[in-house]
Amino acid sequence: MIQKNDIVAAIDIGTTKIVALVGKRHPNNKLEILGLSKTISTGVKRGVVQNIDETVNAISQVVNDVQQRTGIKLRDVFVGIAGQHIKSLKTRGYINRDSYDDEITHDDVKRLLRDAHKIPIDIGEEIIHVLPQSFIVDNETGIKNPVGMSGIRLEANFHIVIGNISSAKNIEKCINRVGMQIQDLVLEPLASSSAVLTDDEKEAGVALVDIGGGTTDIAVYHDGIIRHTAVIPFGGYVITKDIKEGCAILEKQAEVLKMKHGSALGDFAAENRVIAIPGISGRESKEISEKSLAFIIQSRMEEILDAVMFEIENSEYADRLSAGIVITGGGAMLKHLPQLVRFKTGMDVRIGYPNEHLVGTVSDDVNQPMYATSVGLLMKGFEYLDSKWEDQPEREIEKPIIEEPVAAKATPKAVVEEEETEKEKEAPKSSPIRSLKKILTEMFEDNSAKM
Repeated sequence: MIQKNDIVAAIDIGTTKIVALVGKRHPNNKLEILGLSKTISTGVKRGVVQNIDETVNAISQVVNDVQQRTGIKLRDVFVGIAGQHIKSLKTRGYINRDSYDDEITHDDVKRLLRDAHKIPIDIGEEIIHVLPQSFIVDNETGIKNPVGMSGIRLEANFHIVIGNISSAKNIEKCINRVGMQIQDLVLEPLASSSAVLTDDEKEAGVALVDIGGGTTDIAVYHDGIIRHTAVIPFGGYVITKDIKEGCAILEKQAEVLKMKHGSALGDFAAENRVIAIPGISGRESKEISEKSLAFIIQSRMEEILDAVMFEIENSEYADRLSAGIVITGGGAMLKHLPQLVRFKTGMDVRIGYPNEHLVGTVSDDVNQPMYATSVGLLMKGFEYLDSKWEDQPEREIEKPIIEEPVAAKATPKAVVEEEETEKEKEAPKSSPIRSLKKILTEMFEDNSAKM
């Protein structure tokens, strides 16, 4: 029996945290988070795995925890990929069909997508995503879905996402060492977009800015189509590092200062408020003004936003983003950040939460910008499995989460026959079974008498 999958698992391998979560899809396409576990990430720098053992230990910890919480054995998972090595390019491909009489089919589109995977790229790189932007049928442009149309020449404009093979292999190695397999590798800004952007925003034009610990991911949409993706190798960690060096304190103290007392706008900070910082190993405590702290944060955040605006300008859609900018990720929770972004870009700004797609009690804890990528990975996982289910209607797609249940034991033939005899005895005298048996008995008795 063909069934769609309703449970998916994802692993978000970030610079500051590693998250494992399991989600269940409801009939209304809402997600219920069945289990979530996170831990500190120490083996990842700027979105790239640099210490296999530390990363494996962290993944193992969150996977074991979420398996105990849910009672579900994780097997195949969806994993995000980011990092400075990620780049994108635009290309166009085409195929020639045999006849005008036959309509363009899904197979034609798939053949075009397969050809796009064959474009030449640099040694040591691989194609992560091939995203069609628009189709052209016999010089008729701007077509979103060509299936069902007639035409000889089918073309498409593609957005190609490329990454280093070594980075992808290191992620795969970490997952395999924990006894799991990668079902699909997903570009993190695409995952975050699925979790926090609405269809109306994508149609009007919007830029997603996901400020993580080690990287800031960007995805630009217009007319419902992905137009540009980029990964900037700066995130919330560089702000923490600036505070640490500027105040000569420990890194963990700097992180607390940033989250509890920090502000992205120095002018909004209190003039005379002073924050006391405990001294290291019994030394005297230090004091820093809230305003000085805010200006340290603002200086670095403006640098990050300059890089963001550079990428948005490169997309060639900066003047067509009617929905402005949506900021998400752990860095989005910095106080007064929306005001700074609005001041620097002149665009409308909001903070992106994944709440629109979530239901259930556990999901309330996940409704934070820092989990946008994690939730998006689950959503991309369901999209991936649905496409596979549609592509292979002749057989059931394996569920990527739950181990297959033990098959029920077959009932012995003798038992079945005995049960049928008992049912025959219990049948009423006027039943069809008894009538048929009586007719057959009389026929055999007549034949015996004649012989």
